[in-house]
Amino acid sequence: MLEKLAQLEEKYNELTRKLSDPEIIADHQQFQKLAKAHAELEEVVTVYKEYKSVVEGIGEAKELLEDQLEPDFRAMVQEELEQLEDKQADLKQQLKVMLLPKDPNDEKNVIVEIRAGTGGEEAALFAADLFRMYSRYAEAHQWRVELMNSNPTELGGFKEVIFSIEGKGAYSRFKFESGVHRVQRIPTTESGGRIHTSAATVAVLPEAEEVEVEIDPNDLRIDVYRSSGPGGQSVNTTDSAVRITHLPTGLVVSCQDEKSQHKNKDKAMKILRARLFDMAKAEQERELAAQRKSQVGTGDRSERIRTYNFPQGRVTDHRIGLTLYRLDAVLQGVLDEIIDGLITADQAERLQAMES
Repeated sequence: MLEKLAQLEEKYNELTRKLSDPEIIADHQQFQKLAKAHAELEEVVTVYKEYKSVVEGIGEAKELLEDQLEPDFRAMVQEELEQLEDKQADLKQQLKVMLLPKDPNDEKNVIVEIRAGTGGEEAALFAADLFRMYSRYAEAHQWRVELMNSNPTELGGFKEVIFSIEGKGAYSRFKFESGVHRVQRIPTTESGGRIHTSAATVAVLPEAEEVEVEIDPNDLRIDVYRSSGPGGQSVNTTDSAVRITHLPTGLVVSCQDEKSQHKNKDKAMKILRARLFDMAKAEQERELAAQRKSQVGTGDRSERIRTYNFPQGRVTDHRIGLTLYRLDAVLQGVLDEIIDGLITADQAERLQAMES
């Protein structure tokens, strides 16, 4: 690890020199490329320099303790040594996490798909709760939420809702949300006051650029039709809704929320690209699964990941055994404690796999 850090510091120093070279400064494209690489290394190199300074301090303290010292001064040096050793351990752990391979999709925007599962209308209402929860979380981080497509119900729920979240690092915060979310509560439609269990499935896809997923227009069948609202009634007099079928995979994407056929087609293509990118990513992950199986990062859509229990005001994430008695706050989008816990657990698993 220390050898790799020394190499990164050397590379960082070389980039620093290059960024002051007048020829490179004059080449805007080259300068931007090197500045980006320099910025990516800055944090880890800063921590590594602090680590080296602490190691040097430990060496000096140990040398002092070998001399004949006054009892008070010896006690002070001993205390400083213990503090430095604790700091060294913390910095070493921090550096290990920093050296873990980065997920290339972490900085991407995301497309989130929520579908009502078992539980009928109550599941659809819960899907709407999840949509609001994620929208508020995104807004708190000043990310932009855009509705892509929805299939609303008459009571205000969603059989399906698809939306994008645009913002730096959105995928890094949302990627562990894929799976089955379960709710336990007395439904508004239930007069007997019995607690029901319903579920909704969440899929989080990194948004794919056109260059990342090449789609042959000949592989697409595009149908247009009139959009419909809750209960199936027509809400538009023109054929603005779009259905795109990707013939090689059989994937079908529909969009009808915009009044413009062109806008609906653009949104449908964005969702299709994300799904095709996700399929390719899932295939890569299946190949890696034999080498490393992460309980946190599988994103298995059939896996029950979290339960929202209304009678007890409790939220439990089953993957990391985290229970919070702040259901109202969580549904208002206060999700950082859960998401931070999932990221920490994933890092711990990857560190263990790297060291074993």
